[in-house]
Amino acid sequence: MRTQVAIIGAGPAGLLLGQLLHREGIGNVVLELRSQAHVLSRIRAGVLEQGTVDLLGKAGVGQRLQAEGLPHRGIELCFDGSRHRVDIHGLSGGKQVVVYGQTEVTHDLMNAREAAGLTTLYAVPDVSLHGFDTHQPTVRYTRDGKEQEIVCDFIAGCDGYHGVSRASVPPGTLQTYERVYPFGWLGILSDTPPVSDELIYVNHPRGFALCSMRSKTRSRYYVQCSLDDKLDGWSDTRFWDELRRRLDAEAAERLVTGPSIEKSMAPLRSFVAEPLRFGRLVLAGDAAHIVPPTGAKGLNLAASDVHFLWQALGGHYRGSATELEHYSERCLARVWKAERFSWWMTSLLHKFPENGAFGQRLQQAELNYLVQSKAAMTSLAENYVGLGLEA
Repeated sequence: MRTQVAIIGAGPAGLLLGQLLHREGIGNVVLELRSQAHVLSRIRAGVLEQGTVDLLGKAGVGQRLQAEGLPHRGIELCFDGSRHRVDIHGLSGGKQVVVYGQTEVTHDLMNAREAAGLTTLYAVPDVSLHGFDTHQPTVRYTRDGKEQEIVCDFIAGCDGYHGVSRASVPPGTLQTYERVYPFGWLGILSDTPPVSDELIYVNHPRGFALCSMRSKTRSRYYVQCSLDDKLDGWSDTRFWDELRRRLDAEAAERLVTGPSIEKSMAPLRSFVAEPLRFGRLVLAGDAAHIVPPTGAKGLNLAASDVHFLWQALGGHYRGSATELEHYSERCLARVWKAERFSWWMTSLLHKFPENGAFGQRLQQAELNYLVQSKAAMTSLAENYVGLGLEA
């Protein structure tokens, strides 16, 4: 098989890149280790920056998002038993975010790819990347018990943190930076109305909590948990009781509980790999960087990588090498700003047992300063809605 760009990974980053390239007349094939059903079963991010919304529109998949997405102009910070609203719309010069689940984004992109008749290979094992230091890289994989090969101009590694793309980079050519946090998030999805019209971020002596949503009738909630906790040790009843303890009295009273339809536990980490380009192999999304979910940046960073890569590959096929040469540095400039913000939000809102009472009082002081200072809230708002694709 011959194509211009072989895309590894059929998550939102890979599918979005494929759709944008297709609309520019650039041929591409997507390969995915997992089944299509497995990809759609992953419950992840749901807060989209305006830049991500605009990019999905350029890809021709923004119709359902515009109809069903929930625009949010503020967030609430809860600490010391009280909630404080941050007007992200007013403080950021009129920007907002849109709540629309990553699963829905993926579904829209899959439908668009299928409608266009583009090739997507699911449940493909034994993928290996070759010759990306030449002008004719190849991707090999197993299909129906036989080894197959795709010859291409470029390989786009959009296959996540554990994927084959970053692992294929020669030793000594990659620098990685990592921070692993000493706790995780336990999350549930429930068909219950959200406790608030806007997201609530909670700092509490028992640990962090987040009240989010996927729609007006489906809620997503999280509580900070120990890395030693087991999922089967958290019944629905235990989760709801713990969440209620961490909320302010009004929210705790309004909280509507019900059976979970999905429950998961995930550790938190910050991770960056540099550079993002190795000859004809380029990395994007979680293959290149991970942020803790506190700042809602993971999917948005993947989308900004795709934006830059789409520009770079389009420029290459139009006869310009400039965008491709600067792809890595353009992405990383934005990545590190998002890493900083996500680290700051995580440090501000979570319980760090090793920091003791002194660390907790510092958090309280910073939170009090934040909600009393327009300058501090403006900084939060500008970062939360996204610094822009050229930041």
